[in-house]
Amino acid sequence: MTNDKKLVMISNDDGVGASGLHHLIDCTRDLLPDADIIAVAPEGHNSGMSSAISVNSPLRITRRPDYNGASIYAVSGTPVDCVKLGIHAVMPRKPDIMLSGINHGSNAGNSLIYSGTMGAAMEACMIGIPAIGYSLLDHAHDADFTQTTLFIAKITRYVLNHGLPTGICLNVNFPAGCTPKGIKVTHGAAGRWTEEYEKYTDPHGRAFYWLTGNYVKENPDDAGSDMYWLDRGWASVSPVHPDQSANSEIPALAAFLDGGL
Repeated sequence: MTNDKKLVMISNDDGVGASGLHHLIDCTRDLLPDADIIAVAPEGHNSGMSSAISVNSPLRITRRPDYNGASIYAVSGTPVDCVKLGIHAVMPRKPDIMLSGINHGSNAGNSLIYSGTMGAAMEACMIGIPAIGYSLLDHAHDADFTQTTLFIAKITRYVLNHGLPTGICLNVNFPAGCTPKGIKVTHGAAGRWTEEYEKYTDPHGRAFYWLTGNYVKENPDDAGSDMYWLDRGWASVSPVHPDQSANSEIPALAAFLDGGL
């Protein structure tokens, strides 16, 4: 690999065999025909892993067959493990950009805090790599990602050409079942999950619970939010940052709490 080529790192949380990962590789290859593309992704499904890392078990990397000229590696860990270990043991140098996805399902609103897709993007962001997480609002295994292609090219090209501010990455979501009408730059919709678990009984009479739930928007008419525009057939681009400090609250708290007892 030569340094005059772009080096692109790709990961996801749906696993190394996911169709969304393959489509993201295809989009990247179309945009950057000469780029060195390396995908480092989990061996299997890792949705909902957020920024989890493996601390009690060793990690293994397995080389898989190349796909569309991209080198493919499977990691026995989480999406963040893939980024951290990929940078340490696989990538020949610091990537020019890191792309995560395409996720099967929404990462809009507060869902991004649970997302392994965005966990991987935010990990790359903390390392100082421009990063984008892509998601399609379709959980189907055979989801059609073709309508995202031109938008992924536009957004990825922008970040390659202009970069992103330090500590900022992008959370991009696409509506399902249609070609987006366009792109809206948004903030995440405020909301919460309700009725999160269904109760069942196993053959031994013991109760168990299965995660389900419905997302309730606090302000469905918030025209600045990602879900508002996704509901109307637009793609959303939300700048986010791993640093969750509430800086605006520091002066008020410091006025009462700073100092000794």
